[in-house]
Amino acid sequence: MGKKKRNKDQFAEREAQKYEHPIPSREFILELLAERGSPATFRQLFDELELHNRDQKEALRRRLLAMARDGQLLENRRGAYGLVTKMELIPGRIVGHKDGYGFLIPDDESDDLFLNARQMRLVMHGDKALARVSGIDHRGRREGMIVEVIEHNTHELVGRFIQESGIAFVQPSNARIPNDILIPADQTLNAKSGQMVVIEITTYPTATTRTVGKIKEILGDHMAPGMEIDVAIRNHEIPNEWPDDVLREASRFEKDVPDDEVKGRLDLRHLPFVTIDGEDAKDFDDAVYCEARSDGGWLLYVAIADVSHYVKPNTALDREALNRGNSVYFPGRVIPMLPEVLSNELCSLNPYINRLTLVCDMAITATGKITQYRFHEAMIKSHARLTYNQTFAMISENNQELREKYKELVPHLNELFSVFKILHKAREKRGAIDFDLPETRIVFGEGRKIEKIVPLQRNDAHRVIEEAMLCANICAAKFLLKNQAPGLYRVHEGPSIEKLLDLRKFLGELGLTLPGKEEPTPKDYANLLKTIEDRPDAHVIEMVLLRSLSQAMYSHENVGHFGLAYEAYTHFTSPIRRYPDLLVHRGIRKILRKQHVPGELDPQLQKMGAHCSMTERRADDATREAMDWLKCEFMMDKVGEEFDGVVSSATSFGIFVELKDIYVEGLVHISALQSDYYQFDPIKHALIGERTGTRYRLGDPVRIRVVRVDLDQRKIDFMLAEDVNAFSENKGKGKSRKNKPEKKKSKKGRRSKS
Repeated sequence: MGKKKRNKDQFAEREAQKYEHPIPSREFILELLAERGSPATFRQLFDELELHNRDQKEALRRRLLAMARDGQLLENRRGAYGLVTKMELIPGRIVGHKDGYGFLIPDDESDDLFLNARQMRLVMHGDKALARVSGIDHRGRREGMIVEVIEHNTHELVGRFIQESGIAFVQPSNARIPNDILIPADQTLNAKSGQMVVIEITTYPTATTRTVGKIKEILGDHMAPGMEIDVAIRNHEIPNEWPDDVLREASRFEKDVPDDEVKGRLDLRHLPFVTIDGEDAKDFDDAVYCEARSDGGWLLYVAIADVSHYVKPNTALDREALNRGNSVYFPGRVIPMLPEVLSNELCSLNPYINRLTLVCDMAITATGKITQYRFHEAMIKSHARLTYNQTFAMISENNQELREKYKELVPHLNELFSVFKILHKAREKRGAIDFDLPETRIVFGEGRKIEKIVPLQRNDAHRVIEEAMLCANICAAKFLLKNQAPGLYRVHEGPSIEKLLDLRKFLGELGLTLPGKEEPTPKDYANLLKTIEDRPDAHVIEMVLLRSLSQAMYSHENVGHFGLAYEAYTHFTSPIRRYPDLLVHRGIRKILRKQHVPGELDPQLQKMGAHCSMTERRADDATREAMDWLKCEFMMDKVGEEFDGVVSSATSFGIFVELKDIYVEGLVHISALQSDYYQFDPIKHALIGERTGTRYRLGDPVRIRVVRVDLDQRKIDFMLAEDVNAFSENKGKGKSRKNKPEKKKSKKGRRSKS
């Protein structure tokens, strides 16, 4: 049987090319086990595959272990390997929930398996596991039972060290890991109770044992300044220390760019390029210049730091840049993608010094159409480091002092604003979706104590740079496509049918409609956004519209960008802080130097795109976590105070309320809503009282009282002010009724059920 089957291995040639001592492929082993109809031991497989020598024996052992680790095979208690699919087992990834339960996300993208708290004690968030369906719960969800953990993916975590009654343990800061970690007495590093620590997992949970770890680092006191960032970095496993080989490579760079580096490049140092960024920016990766053309149009130059000149493929710098994927921006601190000698010096377009760049120059008509574009390896010299506020004051507000100070730059800045207005009109005509959602910034005082949380103010200077970068990005995408060169595209797909159906039902409740039937265009979204501009609930409707769209991501395949209404789009303008931009630069350089082969594929691009999409989400999650911590810290001394707010989200367990002028969000739990039973309507995005018909829906104004702040869980609990008062009154009446037992108890104040 073995020889006959061996000859059928259609991947034998591939295995022979890859390995010195080839054995049958994974595909063939799976096929053999399927035809066999029963599990097989290692010895049986070795014989039936007609393997002979010790090298093949070791290779087969490693292959079977790898196939088990990847969820293709399961080794049973008798040591026999069987097909997971034949055992009705489902491989997948564990996602924990802060309330103790979790889900197994199947590898085959079928419906998730719900895991109750008892099952979640066997695994940790991020693990790969095998589960089987154990039943259907009352909500119609498939319930799962963990059969085996394939791979543990949590090796370290950060949390709060606690010592109570002679027992030491750590409460994980990651809310998705709700179970405490036991710490043996000799593994505490003499940490003090209440301190934040980093632990290494030494024993993973089983049906009879709990998770055990040892402390490897003491971060400091729970409320120490900057602790929220240290915790977020470790919770999300963000690389933040430079490996030695990276530092060695970075140390070889000079701080200056000599004049002779211009050789082989276009010399544009005579053009008055400027950088326009925020007041606290430290790395400047883009500079702009604009001049009017005789035909009524403009010539727009966008110069981007030539990071690819310094960071070569497969170097230590390159590997670490890919590992990080992007810079991560926390309040008051940055974890850069590249070492400071590059990000803040050589690759930063600081004023009055030589800098190497990739430049895109674009001819733009009076109607905002890009008719021609070219890319150049160039050298520039920025003529000024301007801020958004300075530029806006100079051009839009006619600030004479600034106009006099920068009088040589004013003419080209005027042209920049002129072309921006035309480009913005063209963008509206094209139908790009413009979500103008508020962003906030935390203002720190002495000792990093939070003074206030303020909205980030955007003006036309921000939009000028935004439009210039959009132009350069679409030209970069077109350039790659035109030359059939590989690169990563920034892709954004439209709404799914299910999300579209829910969106239309929600809009219908508000008397609004979204045209386009099953395939609305970006213009349909844009037109709807215009019609709601003056509504008091516009912010909430924008949020629902945004949630109906998929998340933008990086892909080696171009499928267009729905939100921006572009057929092709990429990221070219920030190679200092985004790895995909660096890949695009390399592709453009190869074309310019005639080193690329049209149609050539890069087999690593797909994996790189998925990785960079992940690091982007990781950075967003970490930043959000740090912000949530800081907002909780800001609210800790405000317990008992009342604020005005707006319902920002409705769920089956309560309503989230965002406070007016403070931009902090908290939960009014459904059990805190008085005098009725409330049901959640997902279509109306509302909680509705069964008896009174009272509804709390997105956008409703409410007044709340802060009742609890939990810094460890990063949660803020509110009660509606009217319910607080009613509760107090009823409590008082209850006291008086103690002396009047003959009266029946009032039904008022009955608490709702979740």
